[in-house]
Amino acid sequence: MRFSLLTLVLISLPLTTHAQDTIAKNSITQLKEVVLVDSLKTKQATGIIPSRIIGTKVFQNYSPVEMVVSLNQISGVYVLSGALNTNRITIRGVGARTPYGTDKIKLYYDGIPVTNGTGFSSIEAYDLENMNSIEVIKGPKSSAFGANLGGAIILNPKEALQQSTTFRNNFTVGSYGLIKNNLGFTHADNKLAMELRYGHMSFEGYRENSHFERDGILLNTSYKITSKDKISLLINHIDYTAHIASSISLADFEEDPTQAAFSWKAAKGYEANDYTLAALSYSHDFTSKLSNTTSLFYSYLDHYEPRPFNILDEYTNGYGLRSRFLGEFKMDEHTAEYTIGTELYKDEYRWGTYENLYENNMGNGSLQGDALSDNKEFRTQLNVFGTLTIPFANYFWGQLGLNINKTKYDFRDMFYTGLENTSGKRSFDIIVSPSLDLKYIFYPRQEIYLNISRGFSNPSLEETLTPDGVINPDIDQETGTNYELGSELFLDNNNLKINVALYRMSIKNLLVAQRIGEDEYIGKNAGKTEHQGVELDMEYNLKPTSKFQFTPFISYSYSNHRFVDFIDGDNDFSGNPLTGVPKHRFNNGIQMHWKNGIYCNLTHQYVSGIPLTDLNTLYSDSYNLFHARLGYKKEVGQNLTIGLDLGIDNMTDTKYARSVLINAIGFGDNAPRYYYPGNDRNYYGSLLLNYKL
Repeated sequence: MRFSLLTLVLISLPLTTHAQDTIAKNSITQLKEVVLVDSLKTKQATGIIPSRIIGTKVFQNYSPVEMVVSLNQISGVYVLSGALNTNRITIRGVGARTPYGTDKIKLYYDGIPVTNGTGFSSIEAYDLENMNSIEVIKGPKSSAFGANLGGAIILNPKEALQQSTTFRNNFTVGSYGLIKNNLGFTHADNKLAMELRYGHMSFEGYRENSHFERDGILLNTSYKITSKDKISLLINHIDYTAHIASSISLADFEEDPTQAAFSWKAAKGYEANDYTLAALSYSHDFTSKLSNTTSLFYSYLDHYEPRPFNILDEYTNGYGLRSRFLGEFKMDEHTAEYTIGTELYKDEYRWGTYENLYENNMGNGSLQGDALSDNKEFRTQLNVFGTLTIPFANYFWGQLGLNINKTKYDFRDMFYTGLENTSGKRSFDIIVSPSLDLKYIFYPRQEIYLNISRGFSNPSLEETLTPDGVINPDIDQETGTNYELGSELFLDNNNLKINVALYRMSIKNLLVAQRIGEDEYIGKNAGKTEHQGVELDMEYNLKPTSKFQFTPFISYSYSNHRFVDFIDGDNDFSGNPLTGVPKHRFNNGIQMHWKNGIYCNLTHQYVSGIPLTDLNTLYSDSYNLFHARLGYKKEVGQNLTIGLDLGIDNMTDTKYARSVLINAIGFGDNAPRYYYPGNDRNYYGSLLLNYKL
């Protein structure tokens, strides 16, 4: 990496974690709005050791369309965005070998699990402009949130502030025909808190066949029945259609990155999604030392996707229950805390494929033909979890955690003609995932911590079935043990915050989805991987005058991930770097705020080359991206706030791959399609109106 120390200082650094909780009460109004989130969110998710939380201050660095990439400002987290509807999130290399989408990471929306029965999550199903914060737990260290090897991501929607009624509208236009509008109404009094939002976005896209259109509505409300009882209702509905440009070969990428894959363009391939999440929660305080929150939830996804090789028509009905008790008790002179709960998730997934007769449709795109398959799968996951936090002294804590998981699949071949029935069931062994955390505070705001935790990953749908559509009896769950040593330091009167973590995680029974056809995969357990690295997150709040504040920030990830034991057919990949993971990632920048309401944010991202094949014979090129955002926010009178933003993404017009497909195979005489091109230099502008009654 060709960076000098002077370059780092001048470019400066991304803000990736929760802000200081000691901002002075007399801070200017505009500076108050950049506080990230309440630090209590961290305690709820991981207990005594820190997780990473990003909120308004980080979101402000990016276009409202590209807010998912704000996760890249967290060390160890990497988002590969093939398109607005195609995001693959990896944490410490876990999930990097998944061909499409996010796997092996548990996703929660306002505490409700929204990951499907085989472990896939779709963050693109949510408008992140509705989020107050996003919390990331790296690795299986949080027993209460799934113990997945990659960790967990918790989306926290905005909530109405106490004693206020507000109307808010944010309108954004930009390059590639971007139009986005987010309209919100909030109300809160002593009993009722309600947030109602409607959002619309249309986007032609940088590449051919990449039009995107989405409408969504969010209702998040709660009512205090008594001082001890509260009931909450959450409804989130998203309806979007996204055309698919797909990946292209190296030659096509270098010649014209705006082009779509030939077959996807000819078929006018797209996906249409109708998604609804509904949850009803009840909270009760039994005493001042014991409380419970229980949620019932239901989700529905109707997905239709014409592809060149066939047309996929699927729907998923998911439902479940999550209940969690929080309590405390006296232990000598100290207070010990505990949590215990359960999470049950069941879904019914039905999918069928049909012929795509686009080649006979006179250039009009996809045309549905005869049925090719009809399948149904019932999936059940049960998690029982608990933690116990013990204070050994005022400066030393220990926490024990346990997650117990039971997973079942019931596959049914609905296309059965009487000649062959491929239906089958699979019940995996119970997975017990313990964790141990130790935290030592050696100064009021300086601490070190140690984590040892065990986690698991379930096989995806493709990995559970053989190419003949039969339940694979030999596939096992991935399991691994994580070791992490880290520190969280507050220096210079709490203005300088530094987080450093060293980790090592060994994963066995590595799940590999081996591609054997254009849409055919076979799963197998192919060996072991070792994930080890160093992560650094740092920010420095500086206020040279009473009218000006600036915050340089940085995050750096060193990922030394490799195959320990990986033999695939005649190939021995043991010792090779893990496919799909850059060894170095660097995000930095600076945020500047003036008392008169003007702010300016500059960010930079560096990603080193990514191995694209298990043989490591081909790497993507490294790249640097620079973004800028200039804004102005002003209170007009006592009730109205006006905001204006102007932004430039990819300021240097860099040609780069924003996502890659590993181990791509060329069919026929076509070259393998590894690359999802990133956007060229592009612009956006937003107008915010906020009226408070």
